[in-house]
Amino acid sequence: MAETSTTKITAISNVRIFDGNEIKGPSTVIINGELIGTPDSVPTNSLDAQGAVLLPGLIDCHVHLSGPRDLQKMAKFGVTTAKNMTDIRSCGLAATAPGSVHSRIPTLPSEALVTDAADAERFVARQVADGAAYIKIVADVPGRDQESLNALVDAAHRSGKQVVAHAVSTIAASMAQAAGVDYLTHVPVDGVMNDQEIHQMLEDKRVSIPTLTMMKGVASRKGADYQNSIKTVTSLHHAGVPILAGTDANDSPGVPTNIPHGKTLHEEFELLVQCGLSTTEVLRSATCLPAKYFGLSDRGSIEPGRRADLILIEDNPSRTLQQQGEFRRCGLPGRRLLKLCPRYRRLAMFS
Repeated sequence: MAETSTTKITAISNVRIFDGNEIKGPSTVIINGELIGTPDSVPTNSLDAQGAVLLPGLIDCHVHLSGPRDLQKMAKFGVTTAKNMTDIRSCGLAATAPGSVHSRIPTLPSEALVTDAADAERFVARQVADGAAYIKIVADVPGRDQESLNALVDAAHRSGKQVVAHAVSTIAASMAQAAGVDYLTHVPVDGVMNDQEIHQMLEDKRVSIPTLTMMKGVASRKGADYQNSIKTVTSLHHAGVPILAGTDANDSPGVPTNIPHGKTLHEEFELLVQCGLSTTEVLRSATCLPAKYFGLSDRGSIEPGRRADLILIEDNPSRTLQQQGEFRRCGLPGRRLLKLCPRYRRLAMFS
């Protein structure tokens, strides 16, 4: 961003920076308007962070937004980016099979129902024409057959679009993998993915968005064993499959569980830690890794030219990730400060 007479340039000094792998020693970060500036910028304001840790704004990799209030709720908990899983600005409609659980959602448009391979071609073409960034498929069982699932993925890939598959059962996950989807969102609650399926995820460079917060609720509603989800994510992590943090936050009618926006991403962090992820791996799952896999080159790390979506926390994340603390407020001229999750002592800074 070019410096102008109206651009506010703030120097945050004595701050430790999470660089995606470790927390670096105290240094200074320049905020030039809405972007991270270069070290040679001349600041008009300054803030002594007193040794606090600066993190990139968090990314929730699976939400369903219903309006601006959801965005405000996320911002209060440091979530500055979210992947909206069914919206005209993201994937449009999610392909759903007649007779499936999702087909009975009251608000589901009839255009989302895909019955066969020919219908799959039309569905993908319509979503691409409407500007969808990717294609989402609901792999409900009963509901989706392998032929139409294959056709959806093939049509999406021929159109240059990645495919995210909703799969909450072992059969659905196997079918989605066989079709060649790029992302599996959710993990099974009816069983544990076996070694062959885990290896297939790794071999195909497939990405997992487990949404353990949602799976915990689904298991409770269905009388299933939530530990199946924990065991699968533990195995995925052990095998080296990329894992991204997502919540499935929503307030939609007809879904198994309504998940609050914002605060549940921090709950998701705790559940991922239970699956063996380190604090660093958890932070990466909601910062630099989503930026990498979703092509968000303007965020996810603290570098000159990136968006200044930042969180300042008082303590080392390895200690604050699982402990409660009090809110802290402090002033930064020209910026709006939001207090965040009471589980952590932290401060958000957003334009």
